[in-house]
Amino acid sequence: MCRSLFCMLLSIVFASAVSADDFNRTKLPIRQAPFKGKIGLTPAESVKDFPAEVKAPEGAPNVLIILTDDVGFGASSTFGGPIPTPTFDRLANSGLRYNQFHTTALCSPTRAALITGRNHHHVSTGGIMEIGVGYPGYNTVVRKSCGTIGQILKYNGYNTAWFGKNHNVPDWQTSQAGPFDLWPVGLGFEYFYGFVGGDTSQWSPAIVENTRPVEPPTDDPDYNFDEDMANRAINWIRMQNAVAPDKPFFCYYATGTAHAPHHAPKEWIEKFDGQFDQGWDKVREQTLARQKQARVVPEGTKLTKRSKGIRAWDDLNDKEKEVYAHMMEVYAGALSHADHQFGKIIDAIDEMGELDNTLVIYIQGDNGASAEGSPNGLLNEMTFFNNIEVPFEEVYKRKDDLGGPKTFNHYPIGWAHAMDTPFQWTKQVASHFGGTRNGMVISWPKKIKDAGKVCSQFHHVIDITPTILEATGVPSPDSIDGVTQEPMDGVSLAYTWEDTKAKSKRTTQYFEMFANRAIYDNGWVACTTPTTPPWVSVAEAVDVINGYDWELYNIEDDFSESENLAEKHPDKLKELQRLFYIEAVKFDVLPLDNSKVERLDISNRPSLTEGRNKFVYYEGMTRIPEGSAPDLKNKSFGISALVDIPEEGAEGLLMTQGGRFAGVGLYVLDNKPVFVYNLCDVERYRVEGKEPLKPGKHAIALDFKYDGGGLAKGGTATLSVDGEVVATTEFPQTIGYRMSLDETLDIGEDTGTPVSEDYKVPFKFTGEIEKVTIQITNHELTDEQLKQYREQQAKAALSR
Repeated sequence: MCRSLFCMLLSIVFASAVSADDFNRTKLPIRQAPFKGKIGLTPAESVKDFPAEVKAPEGAPNVLIILTDDVGFGASSTFGGPIPTPTFDRLANSGLRYNQFHTTALCSPTRAALITGRNHHHVSTGGIMEIGVGYPGYNTVVRKSCGTIGQILKYNGYNTAWFGKNHNVPDWQTSQAGPFDLWPVGLGFEYFYGFVGGDTSQWSPAIVENTRPVEPPTDDPDYNFDEDMANRAINWIRMQNAVAPDKPFFCYYATGTAHAPHHAPKEWIEKFDGQFDQGWDKVREQTLARQKQARVVPEGTKLTKRSKGIRAWDDLNDKEKEVYAHMMEVYAGALSHADHQFGKIIDAIDEMGELDNTLVIYIQGDNGASAEGSPNGLLNEMTFFNNIEVPFEEVYKRKDDLGGPKTFNHYPIGWAHAMDTPFQWTKQVASHFGGTRNGMVISWPKKIKDAGKVCSQFHHVIDITPTILEATGVPSPDSIDGVTQEPMDGVSLAYTWEDTKAKSKRTTQYFEMFANRAIYDNGWVACTTPTTPPWVSVAEAVDVINGYDWELYNIEDDFSESENLAEKHPDKLKELQRLFYIEAVKFDVLPLDNSKVERLDISNRPSLTEGRNKFVYYEGMTRIPEGSAPDLKNKSFGISALVDIPEEGAEGLLMTQGGRFAGVGLYVLDNKPVFVYNLCDVERYRVEGKEPLKPGKHAIALDFKYDGGGLAKGGTATLSVDGEVVATTEFPQTIGYRMSLDETLDIGEDTGTPVSEDYKVPFKFTGEIEKVTIQITNHELTDEQLKQYREQQAKAALSR
């Protein structure tokens, strides 16, 4: 073939390729652009052309989402609350406050809705991950047809990262066995540093980096997870800007604060000394006055009544007032400390010269304030979940430990109600604004010129992703990874940046959680009256459709839902009830179910432990979640460790599950075998050998024979070495319902906190472990005992 003919054919081939559609943002990932150079017989006759990298639209902003946890509308200073949040204030001054923004009333559902732009049932997250059941709206497995903002922005030229709380991984997929496609790194976030579950300690957090557990430093007494996380986020943002300054970043920053445990550095707690001595009733009054002054609520807003079950502050005795006021000081210290960390991130972005073109969306709470701390507050949530009474005098004696590493604490329900001022009800209650109304600020100095104003358009967390897409100039994709995408349910808030008084583009929105339900439509709200308060885990036995009373509010005139108009406008109520069920069918809300306990049963969903009674582990296997580990509660079990003791002796952890706040541990201390059963930090039962272990191989075994006869009963623990009994002890009571909220099963070393205070983590075993075997024996429970077990499991799960 002659040179001229060859070149002519090549020009025809590449001319046709260049004419193809090579940059379509509606199909992700964006197809690589065709070769636009020239191919000749030799390099001298050819023209080079690298495939163009995908870039974000010209001028697209950086995006930072800040989301706090369990913070009500009336908590922050930005919305009239008693807790100073200067970073929130700063962003409000450079942006806009939204006083009719809503969440779903619970953690996982809000987070799923936020990152997908779709209603929580639409993305199969009608509840938290631990109560998934096999219905489309509730199975917790987000469909591939409902892609995330992380995927969309990553495929459109953004660097993406997620810091902090996740709680969007299906319950049976949270272990190191995966799968990981529903973890952050599988949802479009190139980097993840945070925790997978519903809560964690600030002092000994269960950290995951991407998909790998990593341990916080054990030798730094000043370590704090919020501070660590902020520093990591700052370093990540700086790295992106230093290496690729023209490439925008998307950072989703979801602290675990102020979810229980309420942890904060002591100096931050001390800032609030005496500031809540007036009590929760007076704080509500003071907050409403400030809210009116700041114009975040209308002048005529009324304070709703205290919910039944919450004691009046004046009915408390002096010691109770002292302790409960301090519990609120701890909460305030935790939230203000977290806000300070957000300020460090904002400062870092500002120092880079990027703040002017950074869209910051700061949402104060994923639901209303939490009323899961019982009427009296808690030193350790595990006592509440395991029905173990802690005398008030013990709480009073240890009040100075609150907020530190020795407590897993929560404030009383009266403070939750106060932090939701001016609304009624709290977290979990989707029917009322106390559960769903959260303050939000959006700041984008380059775009928002009418800064400092309050926007009162009715909006919902599903509107965040569409807002980001409009701001970045990125369309909602038709397909992601070859999967056709379902339409988003949200609408953008960007129109409010041009006109803060514009008519709301969201005219209708349903709410539902545990059959507490509501419907908003053009200024009216119809909602059910809760039959069971959120601090009670067992729902009242009522017909889920006909057993609920309904309320009606005109929130155009009644901001706080203080005047029920159901009797005055029965036709309007019927109209809205019908609309609720239309929306319920549309978004997979049905079947309605007010149960909590029954849905917690793992038989409702896949499980890695169902049907197994023998588990074999090896040295170095750590951070195995309780849901993926053998269940040692209400049954007999055996733990056997095959070890090799060196000539100089050994010590260290063989096996532990749980930690300081509840759990069990088999270990060697001073070359002697020890087993400790930690009954929720109230009692520690101990069985230990008196003689040191001789050098060589040994089988160290703990056999526990459960007494039976119900839940949380006692039993006999027998410790043996090489088949010879070395100690036997009676345990009068055991843990009946939950070992831990954030700690795990570990082999060969201890992560998190120690199960006993006679060692410090990680307490790695200094000998060799061949393997550890756990054998369990199920005891048949009566139907009533099984019901009690599930009730307490529900308490633990729903707090997350």
